[in-house]
Amino acid sequence: MAYSLSLHPYTLLFKKPAGTSRGVYHTRKVWYLHLSSSDYPARVGIGECAPLPNLSDEFSPTFEQEIYALARSLEGTEVIDWSSLRSYPSFLFALETALLHLETGGFDFWDTPFARSEKGITINALVWMGDYDDMLRQIEQKLSLGVQCIKLKIGAIDFNEELALLRHVRRHFSAQELSLRVDANGAFAPKVVEERLNRLSEYEIHSIEQPISTRKYALMRCLSDSSPIPIALDEELIGLHTFSQKIELLEEVCPQFIVLKPSLHGGLRGCSEWIQEAEKRNIGWWITSALESNIGLNAIAQWCATLSTTLPQGLGTGQLFINNIALPLRIEGDKLWYNR
Repeated sequence: MAYSLSLHPYTLLFKKPAGTSRGVYHTRKVWYLHLSSSDYPARVGIGECAPLPNLSDEFSPTFEQEIYALARSLEGTEVIDWSSLRSYPSFLFALETALLHLETGGFDFWDTPFARSEKGITINALVWMGDYDDMLRQIEQKLSLGVQCIKLKIGAIDFNEELALLRHVRRHFSAQELSLRVDANGAFAPKVVEERLNRLSEYEIHSIEQPISTRKYALMRCLSDSSPIPIALDEELIGLHTFSQKIELLEEVCPQFIVLKPSLHGGLRGCSEWIQEAEKRNIGWWITSALESNIGLNAIAQWCATLSTTLPQGLGTGQLFINNIALPLRIEGDKLWYNR
């Protein structure tokens, strides 16, 4: 079966600015990959290629030209060489998704309780960086919905104010009632990270994602061994595309968790490899989206529903856009649902 491919750029508009320690997003450029084949003459498969500027290792000033060249190189091919696409995880993920959509003829890629609208996927509620009052409003709004796990982006405002937000939550909800995750996006300097972890631990934090910047394996190993809060790696996984690189990281750092984003960490194939190697070493994991529209979010959720997950996933970010692509996804309480 020979494939025909085309790429279509699209700019997503955030309902409100999305703040991280790397800056604030107002818009989000993505490319939709359209895939067709003579074997399915009446169908077009759609996938989402959505690298994050200043984060994705594949992103560069020439990224758009590179993915158009990749699409041209695959034109007419009958067998896709997936290994040749490892260094372009967002393009690989778009191609995986488009192929699933093409072959199934719908957006419910696997027969699961989630795809049949019988069961939702438990997710964490995300609180974006902002000033103290804005973050407090977000927290109270999430709590009013009855969520059981909140994730706070930290590292952008005064640390004492961030502690005050956590204190506010713990005054009202114990760790048994509400799980708290924090994501530092590498914001803590090595000289202060241990002190900050100790102060954060007073609030019974479930885990902290990426407390320091990447590629400091020795220090990250020390933190994994001694931190009062379990360490989850996120950005640390970016750019590690081979089995040997993945094994080296997991064995040298031995984190308690890894956080997987298909657009950043090798598509569905690459994330499956991470899960396989993590589970061999008793390292926990969860899956999250990376500011994709509903096209990418749905693909991640459909795949996630095929796995044996025990922790809340991070699959709520498709709700952030004014001009999202319409798909039957909805969040109710602390669950993501697919309505057929």
